[in-house]
Amino acid sequence: MIYLFDGSESGFLTAFVRGFNDKNALLVSNKKTVQLPLGMPTIVVDTDVKISEKARARLTLFDCHACKDLELLLRSGEPDSEQAAFLYLRFLAQRKIPVRNVLTEPCVFDAFERIKRIRLEIHRFHGFIRFMECESGALYAPFAPDHDICELLLPHFRARFSNFPFVLHDVVRNKAAVYDGKNAFLAPLDKAEVLLAADEEEWQGLFKKYYHAVNIPSRERLKQMRGYLPARYEKFMPERH
Repeated sequence: MIYLFDGSESGFLTAFVRGFNDKNALLVSNKKTVQLPLGMPTIVVDTDVKISEKARARLTLFDCHACKDLELLLRSGEPDSEQAAFLYLRFLAQRKIPVRNVLTEPCVFDAFERIKRIRLEIHRFHGFIRFMECESGALYAPFAPDHDICELLLPHFRARFSNFPFVLHDVVRNKAAVYDGKNAFLAPLDKAEVLLAADEEEWQGLFKKYYHAVNIPSRERLKQMRGYLPARYEKFMPERH
């Protein structure tokens, strides 16, 4: 049976309870475009806050980190991550004790490999984000992450730029994490009309010169560099153009 939910954490937990005893349960978020198996019956699960809160409390009782694991898995941009979360949390609920170290179990290994990739991307974007100064003095940074990590980057940059308003614009999901100098919030953002500060292009030019000055052509390690800086992240990095 396919259990179609609204993509929220509460929706997932409701579907988790509904499909718990179904050996062939397949949890799918309606926020993603996926190819559903032919001939498999589908149930549209309405989010029930009471059921989801009860499930959340039970999972937390078994492992205090379970809901944090779930939050990260639901942010994954990889296929079938909702199902990976379901299989892992069902195994946890069946055991009733933490199973995060039982990596010989395929569902546990798969879940934590996905979590590892999400955390790696968060770590990478702490260094890969490139801000541009706007005419207003605010900072603007477009980026295209593989996973839905926009708001998870907020604490890092809020700590670094506590006196500067900034916008982190996820151009893949058309959303933005905004800090106005005091408060942080999320907002939908399709396209941004940005007026750059008069000297922004000059600063970018200086940064490019510095980047090329420290490069040693005779010691290029392109394969190693690609391991640290995948090509898909270069689009919004001025020094790479």
